[in-house]
Amino acid sequence: MSNAHVRSIQVGTPEPHGTAGATDPMEQPWRTGFYKDPVDEELFLDETNLDGDEQADLKHHGGPEKAVCVYPTEHYSYWDDELGLDLGPAAFGENFTITGLTENEACIGDIYDFGKATVQITQPRSPCWKLARRWRTKDLATQFEETGYTGWYLRVLETGTVAPDQSMTLIDRPNPDWSVARATKVRYRMPDDRELASELAAIDALGESWTDKLSHRAETGEQVYSTARVIGPNADADADPDSSN
Repeated sequence: MSNAHVRSIQVGTPEPHGTAGATDPMEQPWRTGFYKDPVDEELFLDETNLDGDEQADLKHHGGPEKAVCVYPTEHYSYWDDELGLDLGPAAFGENFTITGLTENEACIGDIYDFGKATVQITQPRSPCWKLARRWRTKDLATQFEETGYTGWYLRVLETGTVAPDQSMTLIDRPNPDWSVARATKVRYRMPDDRELASELAAIDALGESWTDKLSHRAETGEQVYSTARVIGPNADADADPDSSN
């Protein structure tokens, strides 16, 4: 089975950013663990976090179903051109920057051995307003959804030490028809397809927040979508920064 290579590992802790009293919403004070630094040594990966990594908003980020955020290097050249920047690892707040695996190949429920840990793909990343604020592009989270270049989250099935410049070896793919890219498309670009929403929601490995919203759509036909998640206070300093997934 194919391998993905973890080019780098990044961790960070929440810190304040922004300027008090700024009139531009994009410059308002905010607190985030988005800014992460690469590490050279082994780190212990437990059920909810890499050692040395924390999230500012534990309601919407982190936890057992989103213990690790992964992003493919293959998309960086696209965003370099779109944003006019020279981006590097962790530009999008990810813990693992990988090569050799994108959303088109990675599937919901995939299980990988990595270092001494075993991990599983739970869901595509649902990008929020903090991504947009980091790069001062108000619709960046929406662009992530539209392109499908979202990255994804992992749960930890077996804890252990991990290190950069190692391979993630695929050991099981129980849902080969449900790539991360397809899941993102169904969730955000096919709001009227109740049948596919039900099929995706039925996958045991899928994260709870995705399961709940897709099940609701399948049952009622109603699409649950939070504009506050993707825009938040970036458009209005008084907006409620609800970043629900």
